[in-house]
Amino acid sequence: MPWRRHRLRDADVWAKVDIQGRLVPDGDGRVEVVYKAADGTKVYRARSENLTPTNDAPIEIAAGEPAPDSKKRGADPIPDNAIHVWTDGGCVPNPGPCGIGVVVIDGKDKREISEYLGVGTNNIAELTAIVRGLEAVKDRARPVVVYSDSAYAIGLLTQNWKPKANVELVTQLRALLKQFPDCRFVKVAAHTGIALNERVDQLAAAAIAGR
Repeated sequence: MPWRRHRLRDADVWAKVDIQGRLVPDGDGRVEVVYKAADGTKVYRARSENLTPTNDAPIEIAAGEPAPDSKKRGADPIPDNAIHVWTDGGCVPNPGPCGIGVVVIDGKDKREISEYLGVGTNNIAELTAIVRGLEAVKDRARPVVVYSDSAYAIGLLTQNWKPKANVELVTQLRALLKQFPDCRFVKVAAHTGIALNERVDQLAAAAIAGR
């Protein structure tokens, strides 16, 4: 089955197309997409109206298994007017100099943050990146989706884990979240070619390198 490169918000994806290069939506108006042009990569679904085609010719990809569907898990679908906040924190070595990278996308508007934090830990950087991302959201009444590759941060903020360290920072972040009536978190896999996850990683690394 051919796949053609499209833009999905601010990321490159490859969407399933027919032999004429046209999208192949399902009954819900969603199209199968992959984030890497590689055999065996997981298949996601995106609404066809959110995909912008490129001039690239279709290519053949032997895609892998479908990724878990948020609707099947009982989660609400992400609203079209949501603000997307991508975050990452890094520390080299750990503990050591640390920095954060954030990308906030609100429709066609995009803001990037690269900040050196000083000496700390990777977990401090991951949590601080989420703080900076949420602080950058101006319209807090809108739905907000935070993307992070930190299982530690997402566990603290969505599963009510009791912090054993960084208690003050976690308390600050939980208080900040109360200002957002609809804020949800998405765990993304690190270093798997997801464009915006790679970008925030670059921003965090640049902050450390430029200290």
